[in-house]
Formats: sequence, structure tokens, C-alpha cells
Amino acid sequence: MNKKQKKALRNIIIAIVLIVLIKISEVFINYGQINVGSIPLGRVIRFVLYMIPYYVIGFDILKKAWKGIRNKQVFDENFLMAIATVGAIAVALVDNGDYVEAVAVMLFYQIGELFQSIAVGKSRKNISELMDIRPDYANIEEDGKIVQVDPDEVSIGTIIVVQPGEKIPIDGIVREGSSSLNTSALTGESLPRECNAGDEVISGCINMSGLLKIETTKEFGESTASKILDMVENAASKKSRSENFISKFAKYYTPAVCYAALALAVIPPIVCLMFGHPANVGQWIYRALTFLVISCPCALVISIPLSFFAGIGGASNAGVLVKGSNYLEALSKVNYVVFDKTGTMTQGVFEVSEIILAGGNTDISNISADKLLEYAAYVESYSSHPISKSLKKAYGQDIDQNRVTDVEEIGGHGVVASVDGRKVAAGNIKLMKKLGIDYEPCNKVGTLVYIAVDNAYAGCIVISDLLKPSAKAAIKALKKAGMSKTIMLTGDAKTVADSVAAELGIDEVYSELLPADKVSKVEEVLAKKSDKDTLAFVGDGINDAPVLSRADIGIAMGALGSDAAIEAADVVLMDDDPLKISKAVKIARKCMRIVYENIAFALGVKGVCLILGALGIANMWIAIFADVGVMVIAVLNAIRALFVKKL
Repeated sequence: MNKKQKKALRNIIIAIVLIVLIKISEVFINYGQINVGSIPLGRVIRFVLYMIPYYVIGFDILKKAWKGIRNKQVFDENFLMAIATVGAIAVALVDNGDYVEAVAVMLFYQIGELFQSIAVGKSRKNISELMDIRPDYANIEEDGKIVQVDPDEVSIGTIIVVQPGEKIPIDGIVREGSSSLNTSALTGESLPRECNAGDEVISGCINMSGLLKIETTKEFGESTASKILDMVENAASKKSRSENFISKFAKYYTPAVCYAALALAVIPPIVCLMFGHPANVGQWIYRALTFLVISCPCALVISIPLSFFAGIGGASNAGVLVKGSNYLEALSKVNYVVFDKTGTMTQGVFEVSEIILAGGNTDISNISADKLLEYAAYVESYSSHPISKSLKKAYGQDIDQNRVTDVEEIGGHGVVASVDGRKVAAGNIKLMKKLGIDYEPCNKVGTLVYIAVDNAYAGCIVISDLLKPSAKAAIKALKKAGMSKTIMLTGDAKTVADSVAAELGIDEVYSELLPADKVSKVEEVLAKKSDKDTLAFVGDGINDAPVLSRADIGIAMGALGSDAAIEAADVVLMDDDPLKISKAVKIARKCMRIVYENIAFALGVKGVCLILGALGIANMWIAIFADVGVMVIAVLNAIRALFVKKL
């Protein structure tokens, strides 16, 4: 509990103790026996005694109500509570009635406020755990000593030292050392990630074991941790339609019920007098005051934003960052999901999957699969293309570039070079045709690298982009969640795209698309779907920014370290697990279900109690339940949005 909550709890306890002591004293002492003039002294003492707990518990509310009146912002819950309780005290004073009801209204209202404050604190704690990724300092080495500096002062290219147990303060590349990194604050996953010299690392991760020396590649303000924190901190400003509805509703609802209560207090007595019937003015004022307490919109005003706040907090704890409650609401309605392929449903890591030697070519029959791979790795050794990297990785040995001469790269075709004095060509079918080499077409699925040695076809190396382990389960989970259609867009060849889509169980696939073509294709789908349907695009956030922005809701996959993902997407999944897509949808749906439950419950109970109050059936105790009781139940329901582990 913070200081404010402790103070509120102390005041509540003091007020309860005082009320109990006053009620006990009333049993043993008859104040009404002593008179001062025509006024029984006991009534005065009784009034003064009850005003003590009322002042203790209600001073803050009365102060806020007065400030609201002075600032011309009259109609809020503080004003309603102040008018209702002061009015109830006045009625009790005139009729020598019971002050307990008036004090109890303020007491239970404060209990409800305390409960709501604790619930919000719990939600904030979930968010603050994410905020814990913010580093307090960065270590740099000066004259052989470690010096702590403000991360804002560290420029790009500086070598920072991260010791075991410390947070990585700024994005960079490991230059010395190896370690395990705890990324749970970013991804929601407890499994540590290994890093070695040459690996990229991002801010917000915790170094668990070895000493790391990292060369910074960004300034602190542009690093991953800073961008994530800015995104989460700004999420509250982006309200959903449900929140906006409640804000507008409360704006008109509160003054309406105040005028209705005034009418209830004035009109019936006047009508009774007009028709010659006795009018019990005190009774109608009491009904009006009861009406005011019942009508207080606390349950809606508090529980709806709290539901979204808890939903965003629960999602962030699961590694799903939602930029605002408006996006959480949109995510709950998604039923069309469009995917990018590379880096989203596949690992984006190309690996040699098969080597096919030429058949019946006697000139090069001495070339084995290992030798063919060696030639391919050497001829591609000067290239940084992902295909070249996969060939060198599959070869797995150091490359002596002195063995390679006369390198010629032919754009859109491949590379020709001399390796150990032999002419080696590595590339696509176009290269074989350009060099006039008879080749054997390969019908395998993947990227095909045709190899020729001394102008004779030697074989074909098949390179595949591996599917993510959970990709197939992710599509199955989305369909189970009720998705109408799943679609994949890719720039890959049709054979590769069709094969991946069939293996994953995706409904439609469009291949050989440029980034602009992907936007056009998404617009086609948007034009065909009904207005009730919502389309989400899931991409890696680097080259898919235009499509992420164009879709109804953009979801960035594999966003660790991706600036484009954080900027362009509405929802960022802090690891590259496609299963998180269905989890994000389920979190959003649970949150919206809670929001609608609270709206229906609060309006339903208040509607019934308002009618009963106007008819004189409901007393002040029922009014307390209709206000504070409904608020407590709605708040309890709202904080369920925090719990998302089992979704």
C-alpha cells in the first residue's frame, strides 16, 4: 500500500470505531432528557458526535466537490456524494432521524474508492514490471576502471561493459564475451537466450552469467527499451470506442440524474398540494437523496478504463504490447488474418536441405556432394547475400580466399570464379542458360543453386527457409479461435509459397509479390470483406511497414530490435512465436467480454434500483449497494483481465 491508501484505510478504521462507540453510547444514555430552551440538548450532542466520523471519512470528498463547483465542473461523483450525504444529514437533523445512513454512504464510498485504488495498483504493478527494463546507468571503461554514466550520455560506437546481473542499457553488438540473457521482461518467456561475440543484443535484457563488452549501435533514446516504454506509457491516451462512450455517457448522465433527483424532491409535493393531499416533503427529499446515491456512475467510470488497463497490463506480461485500448478492442474483432511468410511463419534462416549431383556426367564424376558444397561456398565467399551465408555455414570450415580468383558477379544470375584453377559457376537457371551449359532441371521446393565446374553441369544445391516450430500449431489455434480466413502473402516463387501454405494449412496464398503488391492485395481483401469483419496483417515489421499501417490492425512479429515494427504496428509481439497471435486475440476478447459484462451489470442494477428508489421502496442501504457494491463487484471483475496465462 502507498501512503495515500494507508491514510484512507486509517480514516476508514477510525470512522468505523467512532460509529460503533456512538451507537453503544446511545444504548446507555438518553440525550433527549436535557433541554436548552425548546431544543433537546441530546439532539445537538448526537448531531455533533456523528459529524466527527463524517468529517474524518468525508472531508476529502467534500473538498473535491467544492473545488469542482469553484472550477465550474460540478457534476461528478464527488458532487453526488456530497449532496446526497449532506441532504441526508439535514433530513435526519430536522426529523431527529438516524445519521448512520448518511455517514455509512460516505464510509462505503471511501471503502469502494480504496478497493479500486488497490486494483489499479495491481494493474500498474504488471505494467511497472515491464517498466523495469529501463536501465539506470551504463558502464564504460576509463583508465582500466569501470565508470557508471547516464545512458543518455553514451554515443554510438562506444564500448560498454555489462556485468552479470545487470541490464543491457543500449542496443549493440557483442565484441567480447559470451553469456545467457534473460529476455522475460520483453518477451514473457522464461527461457534464456545465448549470446556470443558478433551477436546483436538489445536493451532491457538482463545479463545472467558472463561479462560482456558491447559496442553500441544506437543512442539510448532510440534503443529498443526506450521505444517500448514510450509505447506503453502512451497507450492510455488511445481510448477505445467503449471508453469514449462511457466518458460521453457520464458527461450527460450525471447532470440528468441530478435534475431528475431535484424533480423527484419538488414536483410530487407540489402535485399533492395542488390536489389537496398532504405532502410529506421530508419523505420525497429522502427519496431524491437515495436516487442520487444510486445514480452515481462510479462502477462504469472506474471499471471500464480499469478493464482495458488490466487487459493491456496482462498482455504486456505475456510479451504482447498493445499500443492502446482502441487496438485491444479492434483485436478482439479480428476474423481475417493475413501473414507475411519470411520471418513470420518461417525462421528467415536459409539452410542447405539437399544436394543433388548430376547424373551420368563422366567429365566430373569425381566430384562428391561435399566437394560440390565446397566449390559453392568458395565461389560465393565474397558475397553477403543470405543464400551465400547459408552455403558457407553448411560448408562449416574456414575459407582460404587465396584459392579464389577471377570473381565475376552477374546481377540476377549468380557468380562465376576460379577455385583452385577450375572455373566454377553458381547461380540460377538463367546463369546456366547464359553460359550455354546443359543442366538437369530440379523440381525440389526451395531456392535452387545450380553448380557448373569447367563448363559442365555438376549438380544442384537446394536451400530452404525452415518453418518456425510452432507455425502449424499457430494456424490451427487461429482457426479454433474462429478466424474466417487465413491468407499468406510472399515475394517467393509460387512453388515455394504453395508448398509452405499447404504444409501450414493456410486458406489462400499469393506469391511473387513486391512490397507495393502486398498493399494492393490487402486492399483487395479489405474491399471484399464485410464491414463487420476486421483484418489483421502479421509481418516482421521491417519491410512490411506499409501493409502493417494499411490493415485494420497491424501485428509485428519477431520485433526484438526492430524499430519498424514498433513504429508501424498497432500490436507488437515481443518474440517471434506465431502462437502469440491467437493468444493476443484471446486476451483482447476476454478483456472486451469483461467490459460488456460490467456495462450490462452496472446499468441493469442501477436501472432497477433507481425505479425502486423513486417509488420509495429502496432505502439508503440499498442505494449504498447499488453504488459501492456494484462498483466493488465491477472492479473485481475488471482485474480478471490481468490473468492471461491459461489463455
